[in-house]
Amino acid sequence: MDQKGYRRGSFQSTTSDEDMLEIAGAPMDFSMADDDPPLDREIGGFSSYNGGGMNGTSTMMGLPEEPLPGVGTYEDFNTIDWVREKSRDRDRHREITNRSKESTWALLHSVSDAFSGWLLMLLIGLLAGSLAGLIDISAHWMTDLKEGVCLAGFWFNHEHCCWKSNTTFTDRDKCPEWKSWSQLILGHGEGAFAYILNYFMYVIWALMFSLLAVLLVKGFAPYACGSGIPEIKTILSGFIIRGYLGKWTLVIKTITLVLAVSSGLSLGKEGPLVHVACCCGNILCHLFTKYRKNEAKRREVLSAAAAAGVSVAFGAPIGGVLFSLEEVSYYFPLKTLWRSFFAALVAAFTLRSINPFGNSRLVLFYVEFHTPWHLLELVPFILLGIFGGLWGAFFIRSNIAWCRRRKTTRLGKYPVLEVLVVTAITAILAFPNEYTRMSTSELISELFNDCGILDSSKLCEYVNDFNSTKGDDLPDRAAGPGVYTAMWQLALALIMKVFITIFTFGMKVPSGLFIPSMAVGAIAGRLLGVAMEQLAFYHHDWAIFSGWCSQGADCITPGLYAMVGAAACLGGVTRMTVSLVVIMFELTGGLEYIVPLMAAAMTSKWVADAIGREGIYDAHIRLNGYPFLEAKEEFSHKTRAMDVMRPRKNDPPLTVITQDTMTVEDVETIVTSTTYSGYPVVVSRTSQRLVGFVLRRDLIISIENARKKQDGIVSTSVICFTDYCPPLPPSSPSVLKLRGILDLSPFTVTDETPMEIVVDIFRKLGLRQCLVTHNGKLLGIITKKDVLKHIAQMANQDPNSILFN
Repeated sequence: MDQKGYRRGSFQSTTSDEDMLEIAGAPMDFSMADDDPPLDREIGGFSSYNGGGMNGTSTMMGLPEEPLPGVGTYEDFNTIDWVREKSRDRDRHREITNRSKESTWALLHSVSDAFSGWLLMLLIGLLAGSLAGLIDISAHWMTDLKEGVCLAGFWFNHEHCCWKSNTTFTDRDKCPEWKSWSQLILGHGEGAFAYILNYFMYVIWALMFSLLAVLLVKGFAPYACGSGIPEIKTILSGFIIRGYLGKWTLVIKTITLVLAVSSGLSLGKEGPLVHVACCCGNILCHLFTKYRKNEAKRREVLSAAAAAGVSVAFGAPIGGVLFSLEEVSYYFPLKTLWRSFFAALVAAFTLRSINPFGNSRLVLFYVEFHTPWHLLELVPFILLGIFGGLWGAFFIRSNIAWCRRRKTTRLGKYPVLEVLVVTAITAILAFPNEYTRMSTSELISELFNDCGILDSSKLCEYVNDFNSTKGDDLPDRAAGPGVYTAMWQLALALIMKVFITIFTFGMKVPSGLFIPSMAVGAIAGRLLGVAMEQLAFYHHDWAIFSGWCSQGADCITPGLYAMVGAAACLGGVTRMTVSLVVIMFELTGGLEYIVPLMAAAMTSKWVADAIGREGIYDAHIRLNGYPFLEAKEEFSHKTRAMDVMRPRKNDPPLTVITQDTMTVEDVETIVTSTTYSGYPVVVSRTSQRLVGFVLRRDLIISIENARKKQDGIVSTSVICFTDYCPPLPPSSPSVLKLRGILDLSPFTVTDETPMEIVVDIFRKLGLRQCLVTHNGKLLGIITKKDVLKHIAQMANQDPNSILFN
């Protein structure tokens, strides 16, 4: 396993502990190939080893009982050792439990340690909910700012500005307190020049917002771009990306997310809110020692934070827990399930207390449908599922092709220009169409809406026959001119959303995919729903309608079709199933429509999987070369461990360290001449009997510390990894004992072990590396990167694509 973060010079990290973005996931040294040169990163190796020092009598110099600072930690773009981290936590817990019987103070410490996890979940929920409310309110205000300003107070958005107005219900959006830019500048809002001025101001504001967003991301926090979910999945599998969940990323992502959503780009804030919540979790972990010092425990917290992120993004706490379990988490014990539920609950309660939408609900899309669905409607619902699967597969392939082009051509060198061009095209195309001019969330809300008597939307301009009206239920009616106009506008909006989203997702601004995907499906669903409604109205005597849809009855609910279409398209892109259905019924309150949602979600997944197995997040993980071992994929090839291990034929022999015959200078030479992240320790080079495994980083820190703080440690000092070192002449320098940093139980397999089993071991135990033996003798080593390269090779893909980009 290669350690690219090694460089000669004093050993010190330039990043603080707080900025460490340590990803929880599968242990693998990604970006570090044993045969690749080290990356020139701001992480040092050890200071130059000249072998200086004082000769002394032969004595045993061991490491102090307290672990040295830095020993057992991980460098950037490395993988955590899940087994070691879990073992450490068990030892820590056992020690606290034993001490709790000795004194009252120790008992209180034990209680506080047990309670700290729940307190941390409470803090994460409060912070994530508060930030989500702030983002919602700010984005709503800045979105409306593109069209006008409130005279009663510039900080009011359009809706809040008109709350105290005395205008009638039908003119509620034309209150005198709200002025469009043409009314403010020209004094009137009618005429061609006023329209052009409003158009110009809309585009200018959009460009300003997007420019500020991309400049902030580029200048202060490059990790704040994109959705963040692919990286979160990789981090949760054990990979480390310092700074990705740090405080600067949190601040910049929160600010730029508001700007990006307000600019009118075809993106959403839901995916990035998961990143924001995980940043909150990572930063708050530093308040508690057991989470600050243990990477595996920290990843349990990040899993719960991801659930809180979805909870506040959709107002769906249960869906958030299921999303974390189904989509992003790598290790999800039962204890994490409970804590995720608690964090999601607190986050949702906090957001509800802030009430960002002013409707006393958690979400903007809450709907109430008055008509139950009929069994025969499953046919159009399944058709929507097929459309969602086809759209999802088309979007993934197109977006990945565009992102690959961005990475491999000069386009990637001009992120600011790309954002401005896409924003300009989006704004210019969006303004003339009222359904693309409004924010995507408002569009989805309108498409989900079930038309009532007081609705003034074009979608509800039916030919009314009030003699047949019964209470709140309006019968199916003939479509009026407004509905036909809305259908054409929605068809154009659908075409625009389908194509512009491909170029938007992946740009250097925060960009979520949930809302744009739902918008595409909601538009398609509403179009199909209106078509079905008119078909039932004009042909209620057809056999398919005669049994359940009589003339004058309220049979078809177009808003339900929009909701099902939204679920289908979101499922086609992300390949979520259970969590998607739960999020959708929590999002809309439509619990009785769970069967149509399930049918559409499953159909969508089946169709999309038939075209391509990867969801959008897995595709971006593979595109970026992250070292992520997908647990859902089966490995069915008949290869053996000896086919994958290194060294291979014609390779130099495996670099090993002997247990008690090598000097400090010998070990330093090995460390400086190789880039591996660890070395097997054997009895002797001739026997090759395995003793254990030692990490490069631990070696560097321990030797440097011994040179500085222990007398008699020089270049000719023998390093001993055993309890009892062989006797040396009295004139020999002190012996350096490093048994404390040796892993005496490295995971080993035999050379004949099927790779199917080896891959399973790496997935389920989260190994960094596995040693290969034959009759007890060390033969080679398999790293996580070797496994990923082998899987790629077996799938006829470029094995060199497993390289962090």
